[in-house]
Amino acid sequence: MSKKYLLQPYKNNNLNLKNRIVMAPMTRSRAKNEGKVATDGLQGLYYAQRSSAGLIITEGSQVSKKAVGYINTPGIHTDAQVEGWKKVTQRVHDNDGKIFIQLWHVGRISHPDFHNGELPWAPSAINPNAKSYTPEGFKDTVTPKQMTIEEIKTTVNEFKKAASNAMKAGFDGVEIHSSNGYLFHQFFSKCSNTRTDAYGGSIENRARFFFEVLEAMKTVIPQEKIGVRFNPSLHGMMGITIDEETIPTFEYIIEKLNDYDLAYLHLSEPFTDVSEVPFAVTSIAKHFRPLYNGTLIINTAFDQEKGNKVITDGDADLVAFGKPYISNPDLVERFENDLALTPWDQETFYTSGTKGYTDYPKATTH
Repeated sequence: MSKKYLLQPYKNNNLNLKNRIVMAPMTRSRAKNEGKVATDGLQGLYYAQRSSAGLIITEGSQVSKKAVGYINTPGIHTDAQVEGWKKVTQRVHDNDGKIFIQLWHVGRISHPDFHNGELPWAPSAINPNAKSYTPEGFKDTVTPKQMTIEEIKTTVNEFKKAASNAMKAGFDGVEIHSSNGYLFHQFFSKCSNTRTDAYGGSIENRARFFFEVLEAMKTVIPQEKIGVRFNPSLHGMMGITIDEETIPTFEYIIEKLNDYDLAYLHLSEPFTDVSEVPFAVTSIAKHFRPLYNGTLIINTAFDQEKGNKVITDGDADLVAFGKPYISNPDLVERFENDLALTPWDQETFYTSGTKGYTDYPKATTH
């Protein structure tokens, strides 16, 4: 395309980005230390290498010990973790980059191995029949413990504290990970939420926990520094099954988000082919763009051409790239100069150390 829309700056009252390319949040399991701390030498270098992106969204960072479900993921709930992330944000800012942290609670996509033998928490005691990546490898999930009202309130406060910690750590904002079958998504879905109290039953009730978290976070950080992420057509993965109320639930949530002045709404196109799935939406950006007045980020399997097209079609404002960013730290420059992309090595997605993490070279342009 003669005009490279992805490379154009994006500016509104809440965001001022040098281009429309977003580095998507990706779990990389590199915080292999006692305190699950992000470090300057690993995460700092990794994100600094990729800071020509208009916006970086970090890997999911757990808001509490109870929120963990994967090995070696960095948290944002202890002082040591805040100090670790400070070094990371500094590196990115020194490179003229912008970085949001993704706040994460996996809910039932976890294992007792992470919780001293105790059950993970979830809206209802329903096994997702998925896998949890434990210190001893992948293990089958178990039937979780249904959260009490008190435990829901505790979790709301953990997200609030994590948002406050993120500001202390120097992040430009936060993203609430309400996607991909994790805790918020479990509350939204009838297949995982069979509660009969204020947090179950109607669409409004199933969305209540999410909005309570949003309201709580608003009291400690400006709402224009909060982004949210959803995966409306996730199906047959992470214990989630689409039903007749799935899309109406996301329509309700996303329309209600117009009452807020958020940084952005981040949506995923379907992870799998849902063209034959009853009640699913196959084109997420196209479906939800008319419902939301703010900045919309879209992701899942975009390349440069598709990314430019979704922007010119008016279906999204920004495009998030995941796997291409693993192996192309200079993705923006490659797009700019029409250079070939380096393929990623799936074998090193979740290993430890620098291999497959900070050792992918930048392209030579001569």
